[in-house]
Amino acid sequence: MPVFTRTCHICEANCGLLVELEDGRVVSIKGDPDDVLSQGHICPKATAIADIEADPDRLRTPLKRVGGDWVPVSWEEAFADIGARYASLKARGFEGALYIGNPSAHNYSLGMAFPGLKKALGTPNVFSASTVDQIPQQLVNMLMFGHNALWPIPDIDRTRLMVIVGANPFASNGSTWTVPGVRARVKALQARGGRLVVVDPRRTETAETADAHLFIRPGTDAAFLAALLLALDEAGLVRPGRLATFLDGLEAALAALRRFAIADLAAFSGVAEAEIRALAGALGSGEPAVVYGRMGVSTAAFGTLNHWLIQLLNIATGNLDREGGAMFSSPAIDLVAGSGPGNRGRYRSRVSGHPELLGEFPVVALAEEITTPGEGQVKALVVVAGNPVLSCPDGGALDRALQTLELMVSVDMYVTETSRHAHYILPPCGPLSKDHYPLALGPIAVRNFAKYSPVLLPVPEGEKTDWEIVTELARAIAGARGLPPQNPVPPRVMLDGMLKRGGLSLAALEAAPHGLDLGPLEPGRLPGRLREGVIRCAPAECLADLDRLAAALAEPAHGLLLIGRRHIRSNNSWLHNARRLMKGPERCTLMIHPEDARARGIADGDRVRVSSSAGAVEVPAEVTEAIMPGTVSLPHGYGHGRAGVRLSVARERPGASINDLTRRDRFDPLSGNAAFSGTPVEVVAA
Repeated sequence: MPVFTRTCHICEANCGLLVELEDGRVVSIKGDPDDVLSQGHICPKATAIADIEADPDRLRTPLKRVGGDWVPVSWEEAFADIGARYASLKARGFEGALYIGNPSAHNYSLGMAFPGLKKALGTPNVFSASTVDQIPQQLVNMLMFGHNALWPIPDIDRTRLMVIVGANPFASNGSTWTVPGVRARVKALQARGGRLVVVDPRRTETAETADAHLFIRPGTDAAFLAALLLALDEAGLVRPGRLATFLDGLEAALAALRRFAIADLAAFSGVAEAEIRALAGALGSGEPAVVYGRMGVSTAAFGTLNHWLIQLLNIATGNLDREGGAMFSSPAIDLVAGSGPGNRGRYRSRVSGHPELLGEFPVVALAEEITTPGEGQVKALVVVAGNPVLSCPDGGALDRALQTLELMVSVDMYVTETSRHAHYILPPCGPLSKDHYPLALGPIAVRNFAKYSPVLLPVPEGEKTDWEIVTELARAIAGARGLPPQNPVPPRVMLDGMLKRGGLSLAALEAAPHGLDLGPLEPGRLPGRLREGVIRCAPAECLADLDRLAAALAEPAHGLLLIGRRHIRSNNSWLHNARRLMKGPERCTLMIHPEDARARGIADGDRVRVSSSAGAVEVPAEVTEAIMPGTVSLPHGYGHGRAGVRLSVARERPGASINDLTRRDRFDPLSGNAAFSGTPVEVVAA
């Protein structure tokens, strides 16, 4: 049977696969030992590709909602009706909106189709999963380095000390960090005498393997990180080295932090002052070290401040742009050179006045834009590759808001918790009928590489790829609105042109099925990569936000604070219909510390009711010392028991949505990112 090389498109690791096919059916999926990046590593998620391809619940034709039923329609009928209805709403003074989900970042051709759709919709109301995810990091990249896509990459393969704050790469396979086989890389770090320190409210899978794990109170990372910087400062260990020649404002940043006392910051975070000072000493030892933070620090009330402080730590210790520190890639396609740096505040949202960031509004504003009457009210919504009812804060409120839309279109493979509200569902073909190139994720890889995966299965008759769907939808809407329709360039042609500008070509990649190794990350990329030739260490926005941190230090502690969690056999909300991944023990449980459980009369396995000001859910309790006292944890992406959802496997274990508990009024005001981490909740026996 023929075996083909492929890159897994599901998560950011971009692992190389060997896919065995027979008569258009997936027989097996294994890791590719010759892949230049992953070298044979594979995680369970890759095997779900076979389940997606063969899933009987996956839609194969456009559906129109008629009353409570779904009726198959032709592509032509769907596009024509959507275009006419959207044009009518715009003519009546209403607005449209676009929501782009996480999978679009893993699909280069779909990403190339969005500019045309945005132009056809003619709306400022663009939302995406970025503002429930990584946009604080992009804002810090823009403020400090001059471009939102200039990502510092932890050089785990050459460091001596790695400090991970609010991240669990053993479950996520790395995030805003393409790093397949991270478990083996950590073992190699420890084998060469290096150390891994994890700072997290939960003893995660990564923390279990770490040399040290420090519990931290949810939402207090900014205090902990500021304390580390102050400890370096007091010990005389602020030594940026060669970076000093192109730093602007490091002393101003440190001076602004000196208003705080390390003891107060430590007490607020729950991390002992002695532990903070010892870790600062290790970071400032002169040995290669790197600090990395991810979801736990991004989806917090101080998301932007957290990432600013993380980069200040890497700068202050001389570990930015250094082997074993935080480095910068030399990608085959340089998105930094080929795009603008990003913008903030060019316009504001209609209801609450949220500033635009990188061309979009925060998703915390989506429901209110739909439900608030007045000129410009959103009455039409296009959702592409997203499930915001489960992935966005206060999902219950958004769920109700979607019911009031006059037109909703979902580009989705399934009838999900979100797409069940659509008037039309436009399903793309299966994943193996699409090609793949890591356009967004290659530049954040732990090693420079390039790899192209061609189509393995022909697009079945009557089906379309998602870029074709989005392009044709844009043309239909533009035509109905009297706008000139665009004639798109095929994504392969665009990709080939981008590769040639970097000295490669699509033909060269097609001749290298296991990928091309473009070498390790190299030091000395700065200041050449900086847009203005300097690192802005003291952005005015971050300095001003320290007032908010000071106010938080004086706030009384809440009884229980909620955090999320990831699992290696899950990926947000969109792999729960893969039977081979859903096997095993119940995963949608509320982790709670034994002390907190005893105080509430809760035993392991009991059903509990978890409530917040946003809503309430019921789940089994998992009593464990792996969670910090005063903290509870619920995984992300569940809640498949809603009426009308057509996910037969997921509905066998529907779980509950953590975002029925999170609140729209908790967000980072600098980036607009939702603040999931640290939601105050009450827990009682059900």
